[in-house]
Amino acid sequence: MTRGAPIPETVTLHVPFRIVKRGGRKEMHLPEGAAQPRRTDSTLIKALARAFRWKRMLEAGKFASITELAESEGIAPSYMTRILRLNLLAPDIIEAIMDGKQRAEVTLARLMFSVPAEWQDQSALFD
Repeated sequence: MTRGAPIPETVTLHVPFRIVKRGGRKEMHLPEGAAQPRRTDSTLIKALARAFRWKRMLEAGKFASITELAESEGIAPSYMTRILRLNLLAPDIIEAIMDGKQRAEVTLARLMFSVPAEWQDQSALFD
């Protein structure tokens, strides 16, 4: 087996990106217009799952109050209340999160503290 002659020209490829920390891990952000890989936010999905599970438990009457449920789960009632707010998200936002298509500003921290009650307002905020 013989090797071919080396290629005399060198090709340099420049890809602009930046690295940001998100959810305790590093993530690469590509420039506007670049195809972003779909990546689900496991922290956000876990919080959504907890919110819907806790809502079902409260509706089923397994626990009389959020305080009682929080005590059984071993977490602070204030944290549980903030996570339970995720039940109020618009279906299109939940679907985008589950598909990994949510915008970068849709983070657990933002959803826990500043989300309008109306679905139209939520969609306008995150579109």
